[in-house]
Amino acid sequence: MAVLLIGSGGREHALAYAFSRSQIDGDIYCTPGNGGIAQLATCIDLDVTDHRSVIDFCENNEVGLVVVGPELPLVDGLVDSLEAKGIKAFGPTKAAAQLEGSKAFTKQLCRKYEIPTADYEVFEEVGAAQIYLNDCSYPIVIKADGLAAGKGVVIADDQAQAKQAVQDCFDGRFGEAGTSIVIEECLVGEEASFFAICDGEYAMELPTAQDHKCAYEGDTGPNTGGMGAYSPAPVMTSEMCQRTMDEIIMPTLKGMKAEGAPFKGVLFAGLMITSKGPELIEYNVRFGDPECQVLIARLRSDLLPVMRASCDGKLDALVNEFDDRPAVTVVMASNGYPGAYESGSEIKGLEEAAGDPDIMIFHAGTKNQDGRILASGGRVLNITALGETVSQARDKAYAAIEKIDWPQGFYRKDIGWRAIEREKETM
Repeated sequence: MAVLLIGSGGREHALAYAFSRSQIDGDIYCTPGNGGIAQLATCIDLDVTDHRSVIDFCENNEVGLVVVGPELPLVDGLVDSLEAKGIKAFGPTKAAAQLEGSKAFTKQLCRKYEIPTADYEVFEEVGAAQIYLNDCSYPIVIKADGLAAGKGVVIADDQAQAKQAVQDCFDGRFGEAGTSIVIEECLVGEEASFFAICDGEYAMELPTAQDHKCAYEGDTGPNTGGMGAYSPAPVMTSEMCQRTMDEIIMPTLKGMKAEGAPFKGVLFAGLMITSKGPELIEYNVRFGDPECQVLIARLRSDLLPVMRASCDGKLDALVNEFDDRPAVTVVMASNGYPGAYESGSEIKGLEEAAGDPDIMIFHAGTKNQDGRILASGGRVLNITALGETVSQARDKAYAAIEKIDWPQGFYRKDIGWRAIEREKETM
């Protein structure tokens, strides 16, 4: 069975790595891929917004499963187009992908099916939103309704900042994503990432994770796509995981089925663990990046049969096995990221850095040019390590980074600090 993987980031390299270890025999294709994925798969150039071209490739190359990595093709309905032609695709339909594509849709689903989340209101014009802010408690959260590449959220400390954020949205700062907005209370607690693979009715729980969004140490600086992650998240105890399944994941699956849009694929719940328990911040409808990297590092079973079972509605017959050891991934990014940065610098020492069997280096923004690995993006490498503790995994990752020769890159030096502080408390 040939597999077509869609995407180009560290998440997709991690998935390609998992597919390369599968017992299911067949070619692995990826579009567009990157310098690391090209070592595991045949990278091809397809316009994934042209669904016909993806379908033609699948039919001409006997592709038995398409795995969609990023959110845009999912929200665009690529899965629907593939399924209409009898091609299995791992991921939600366009209707189900509204869980990520529209924050208002998700909040309204939560209200209807009593899923714990922050109180909110939805607005489609600036005047009503500005009036609403006059009587709010602060801080408060303003979110563009649609996809805004992770940049459509503002936590406003006061009314003036909130009103400016609302005005910016309706003035087109986030394009079509900001033509409708959600204003919601600011939850207080500790964030965590919870993942489940779903088949429309059944949910297979995956390990938890926590990521680091801010660019610099001490969780300071601008928000990024993620500068590192670790798994598991210590705040997600067995009790908290069970509550998340019972109070958030399963009611969502039941609600989506009742709404005529059963959810299949990865359901990624961004949670705030508050004094009341887990509350939903938002949903993503695909693996997180860089959270996927630490999940795949811990994975010990074959992922492809699980993905096929998700498509077929037969997940309850399978189990996933994971390494008990924690994993840490540290993102190496181009100097200047998340602002302006230069591409084209050469990265050396990767083979030596990956010499330890507990080290995996997942590429994100790279390309292979005449045998040389060059930086070609903002987030460039994900140095991922397993260890007996988070501290040990972190130390292995940083030791590997020391062997990489890339002066044009930077990384945070405190990835995993929350978990490590907890480890110290138990010593």
